Amino acid sequence: MTSVPRVPAWATTGILTLCGLIVSLQQTLVIPLLPDMPQILGVSADDASWLVTATLLTGAVATPIVSRMADMYGKRRMLLISLAVMTVGSLVAALGGGFPFLIAGRAMQGFGASLIPVGISIMRDELPREKLSGGISLMSATLGIGSALGLPLSGVLYSAFGWTSLFWSTALVGAVLMVAIRLLINESPQRSSGRFDVVGAIMLSVVLVGFLLALSKGSSWGWASGQVIGLTALSAVTLAVWVPLQLRTRDPMVNLRTAFRPAMLLTNVSSYFAGFAMFLNGLVTTQELQVPEDTGYGLALPVVTAGLAMVPSGLMMLCFSPVSSRMLDRWGGKPTLLTGSTVMGLTYLWRVFNSDTVLNVVLGNMFVSIGTAIAFASMPALVMAVVPRSETASANGLNTLVRSLGTSSGSAVIALVFASLTVSVGGAVFPSEEAMELVHWLGVTVALASVLVGALIPTRRSGGDGEYGTIVGASGPGSAKESVGVRP
Repeated sequence: MTSVPRVPAWATTGILTLCGLIVSLQQTLVIPLLPDMPQILGVSADDASWLVTATLLTGAVATPIVSRMADMYGKRRMLLISLAVMTVGSLVAALGGGFPFLIAGRAMQGFGASLIPVGISIMRDELPREKLSGGISLMSATLGIGSALGLPLSGVLYSAFGWTSLFWSTALVGAVLMVAIRLLINESPQRSSGRFDVVGAIMLSVVLVGFLLALSKGSSWGWASGQVIGLTALSAVTLAVWVPLQLRTRDPMVNLRTAFRPAMLLTNVSSYFAGFAMFLNGLVTTQELQVPEDTGYGLALPVVTAGLAMVPSGLMMLCFSPVSSRMLDRWGGKPTLLTGSTVMGLTYLWRVFNSDTVLNVVLGNMFVSIGTAIAFASMPALVMAVVPRSETASANGLNTLVRSLGTSSGSAVIALVFASLTVSVGGAVFPSEEAMELVHWLGVTVALASVLVGALIPTRRSGGDGEYGTIVGASGPGSAKESVGVRP
């Protein structure tokens, strides 16, 4: 293991947070270009949608696998490998010159999704106890920050330098971060023993790909189509075989006994609904800002202006990360989760009746983002209160995966609502005002579900690895066995 110098906690937090930020940016940057990609690449609109689907699928598969390998073979090592694959994927997309290379590059970029749970697990090992909550909060907020900033940044880069600049920029940042990690981040001595569960990893990949592909393509293929039914059946059958196999395996891909503990299970279920609620925010806000006024609710802003109107929500997530940190230190993970999800739910309820001006839409977007920042900061704290140090990355990886399943479900449900309730304006079809109102009520419902499930999370347990009243194992220099006082 290469020895690297100790660096200040702020430097470790900054490097790892930038890793999370570049992940969310590279997922978002391509979205504003999707309407132009068929003409640029000479493909159909359905083919162009694979630019998003490919990243989604590989990210879902890579997150639990890379996280498990990080616990076994080294967190810093797997962070570098994931970042390298993502960076090479950006280069492939920029240099390939054709649609197949672009799809391959986007698929490789999906490996970056594992950077966030692995980065949080490194924080647990490296940061002193008084800095951990702040690091967790900031790292957790990067998803929303990058998503909000990616929309206007994409338009600027595309207009000034062409579409390949989106991939050159992420490749450059990825290369710089690899050097910074190599020089400044220590490899954690914490390792889990055993052998990597290859069969379990393959079967889990089949489950995830089948389910997510059916979910993401259901609206275009048809929910009753043979492809969707077949993929769903394949996913369900594989899952039915995978679960008992994992329970019998000595060193499973996913420790289901830990995952089924009430505290862990309820945290993940609440996270699913919180992820669902978070994803609704960006989709509904974009529609409200951009569609024509004749729809009855649209504000008809140009694309660039609408993108700039999304920036405050990302800034709110950044500004509220220290607030989330203080809440974690003072109240613990469970009250913080309940507070964040409640803020999201109340904001969606307000938006049902107050989405008629640009100011109200921007304010609604901002307050949902504030709730998201608070709720997302609590999840790693709740996870790390349950699992031993040797399973930190894999447990956080599972939680990240569950949240992504929530966002994917949100995307599919909204696509169904928008396709079912439409209005025609100038020969073009848009979601109707009833559809937007229904989506707002859906936001209220899933946020409430996150609160109700989160309220059931137990705050005490006996036995296991240490007290369930603390996060065990965020050790900084000179405090290798120090417990961290962030409560569940």
